[in-house]
Amino acid sequence: MRRTLAAVLLGTSTLLLPCLAYSQTWVGDSIVNPLTSSPGDVARGRAIVANRQVGLCLLCHSGPFPEERFQGNLAPDLTASVGQSTPAQLRARLVDPSRFNSISIMPAYYRSTGLNRVAPKFANQTILTGQEIEDVVAFLVSLQ
Repeated sequence: MRRTLAAVLLGTSTLLLPCLAYSQTWVGDSIVNPLTSSPGDVARGRAIVANRQVGLCLLCHSGPFPEERFQGNLAPDLTASVGQSTPAQLRARLVDPSRFNSISIMPAYYRSTGLNRVAPKFANQTILTGQEIEDVVAFLVSLQ
């Protein structure tokens, strides 16, 4: 099934898309284990980040995407923001950024509970799948 993004919700709002949740083990500021058994793919991760209907990352962030116009300036450039973060730390920030910054407008890409203003048809679903999270993590690590 092809997923489409119906709306962009900012602030404490989160739009959710179909996916099955996978067990997460938090250790400090990290989710140490990958969310899937398959490793992340850098090319797929780049495509998710650049896609304005899936990840929406470029709505707020800018990055190494010369082909993409109108990149965001609300959040740090992706190249700078990944810094020396480990894959486990990057994974955690994608899964639930509010755990690190309670007023963050970045959505929780892999959380389905405790969210605000979720349309009923998206309830109990995550924005990205576990594999998509792993793909984005692989791409972000490649920027270091």
